[in-house]
Amino acid sequence: MSINLYQTGVSGLLAAQQQLATTGHNIANVNTEGYNRQRAEQQAAVGDPFGNNFLGSGTYIQDVTRIYNQFSYKEQLLATSTLGGAESSHESLNQLNEIMSFSGNAVMNSIDRFYQAVNGIADNPSDLGLRSIALTQAEILASDFNSLNENFDQLEKSNNGEIDQIAKQISEISVELAKINEAILQNDSFSTSGQPNDLLDKRDILVTELGQYAKVNTVTDQNGVMTVMIGGGNTLVAGITALTVEVNAGDPDPNQTTLSLVGPNSKVAIDERSIGGSLGAKISFRDNDLMQIRSEINRIAMGISETLNAAQADGLDLNQQQGKNIFTDINAPVLASSRVLELSGNSAGVSAIVNITDITLVPTDEFEIQYDGANYQMTNKRDGTVTNLGAAGSGTYATAFGFEFVETGAAPVAGDAFVIRPTENSASLIAVTLNDGSGIAASAAIEIQPSDNNVSAGKVEITNMSDPVAARAMMPMRVDVLENPPGSGTYTYQLYDNAGVATGPLTSYTPPVPPTAVFDVPALPALPPAAAGTGLFTIEISGTPSGSFPSSPEQFVIADAFGVGNGNNAVTMALTQEAGVLNSGNETFTQSLGISTADVGSKAKSAELVSETAESLHTQAFNRNQATSGVNLDEEAANLMRFQQAYQAASQIISTANTIFDTLLSVAR
Repeated sequence: MSINLYQTGVSGLLAAQQQLATTGHNIANVNTEGYNRQRAEQQAAVGDPFGNNFLGSGTYIQDVTRIYNQFSYKEQLLATSTLGGAESSHESLNQLNEIMSFSGNAVMNSIDRFYQAVNGIADNPSDLGLRSIALTQAEILASDFNSLNENFDQLEKSNNGEIDQIAKQISEISVELAKINEAILQNDSFSTSGQPNDLLDKRDILVTELGQYAKVNTVTDQNGVMTVMIGGGNTLVAGITALTVEVNAGDPDPNQTTLSLVGPNSKVAIDERSIGGSLGAKISFRDNDLMQIRSEINRIAMGISETLNAAQADGLDLNQQQGKNIFTDINAPVLASSRVLELSGNSAGVSAIVNITDITLVPTDEFEIQYDGANYQMTNKRDGTVTNLGAAGSGTYATAFGFEFVETGAAPVAGDAFVIRPTENSASLIAVTLNDGSGIAASAAIEIQPSDNNVSAGKVEITNMSDPVAARAMMPMRVDVLENPPGSGTYTYQLYDNAGVATGPLTSYTPPVPPTAVFDVPALPALPPAAAGTGLFTIEISGTPSGSFPSSPEQFVIADAFGVGNGNNAVTMALTQEAGVLNSGNETFTQSLGISTADVGSKAKSAELVSETAESLHTQAFNRNQATSGVNLDEEAANLMRFQQAYQAASQIISTANTIFDTLLSVAR
């Protein structure tokens, strides 16, 4: 019996020793990240038969288990991915907000200073010093647009660099997870007992780190081998096989890099929209937020160039010549071609350009034009709407978005496609092309002078000027508006040339059409308003003229207006600052810039709040998981005392067994 008692004491001693070792291991790793506390599972040994009874034979440690709650860990993992994405998005948007707050405000101030200089020319059009100042301010404005675009380029480059780095880190984690899977697979007793707890902790730490970069799902088989999936279900680790994440140049835009999973014998594209984590946030920022603000700034630069160039072309400079462009022509070849990005798979020789036809209609959206074998189909990539542009071979295709698509190369084949960015490079390529202040067209070429005898509110205005030099040479001219017969509501518009010869009635209107019309000058006989835009200049007749047949027409003289002191066209140029030009004519340049800046600021603030919320949720999930799996020093200290007492008590059993054994030996002697 003393021998059994000795064995019982030894088993208790060994069990207490393992419990003390496990408790000490827990205490030692109280600050180890990702450590799950362990517990020695003690069981009673099967009793030995002794007569009609079974006497206990001691105890043993069945297993050292890891205190692990799969559901709380999964919750923490999901919160980690959410937090990684939220923090990354906040960081990127905060950088963009800083750029817009500094460089965007610089552009805003430059616009104001340029228009102040134009107003100065309107007040004193003959002052060459003011004209020089205006050109200097124009150069500063163009430079500020260039600098803002360079900041966007740098931010995009930095963002892509971070995407590359994250992809490498994911790939490294994948390799390490596969190695751990292999080590676990070599543990033959995994499914029964003796699990490598510290190895499992290390694997979970790697999975948690992976969760910062991407959304992660895991499945563990009966052998303890884990399959790891990222994003929408792309397998990153399959048992002991590690796949890597590869970053590929975008097509057609190489800066819009894409992701793919690369295995020993395969390469599969990853859907960036579902990747999640900080990697998904970086891609989303680049392809949405950064691209959107870049398009908006490009559109503002384009609007300023087109509006001021058009206003400049309406007037005469100090040399009595039509004003030349102040800024780069928005349809210059380099700009027109850069708006079209060709896919690498297109057939040889296929090419196109995009010309802007109406700046007020140009959106910030991106489009894809694909040839389906019969027609060009244009898809708005923002809302998915599709427009049939027509069959190939027509050369030029008008759209409802203020631009036209122009074929410039070989005939397309089915599947050929182009990505269209109507505002592309407008901010990066804007430059001042006028180098002489005397070339600023401050003077109007012609002007409308209503007769003193007119009694109605009717008026005639010049709405478009194609060739101010030729138009000025035709002056003076006269427009008569006559209601004939009186009270009938039928109005005849008659144009007289500089010799007083009638060129024929422009047209006539009868009720219910109102007496308002737009005509080109010089006009063809009975030129309809639909043909406006083909003459030297365009006039608009509006109001309700009351001239009556036969001898009392309302008369408007069109006269030569040029003079070195004439600043009427400079006034027109200055008024474009307050004109609705962008976004269907609803926004001025400064309004559009202010809206864009405020929108970025709002997104950055929203991202900050989302990040704070995600951090709070992550903390709660982490604490819930730690409540189960974390080390509690108070609890471990109590266990240490308990197991120490058990160890001492087991030692006493052994001591007692020795005493009994010695007594038996002495009796035998």
